[in-house]
Amino acid sequence: MKDLMSSELSELMTTAEVASLLRVDRSTLSRWRSSGSGARVTWLSSSCPRYQRNDVIEWLRQAAI
Repeated sequence: MKDLMSSELSELMTTAEVASLLRVDRSTLSRWRSSGSGARVTWLSSSCPRYQRNDVIEWLRQAAI
């Protein structure tokens, strides 16, 4: 169980990591979150958004269509 949880958590990305990957400013991700147009986000707390790597990749695929 511990190994499963560690592998799941390792797939969570911070706003800074996603912004760097997409080469956009962190404020752009914030704007996308607010408008609902970005990748799916998971809130760990009211001020701690995280992104599943797979969700970001899938969002990119959909955006490229």
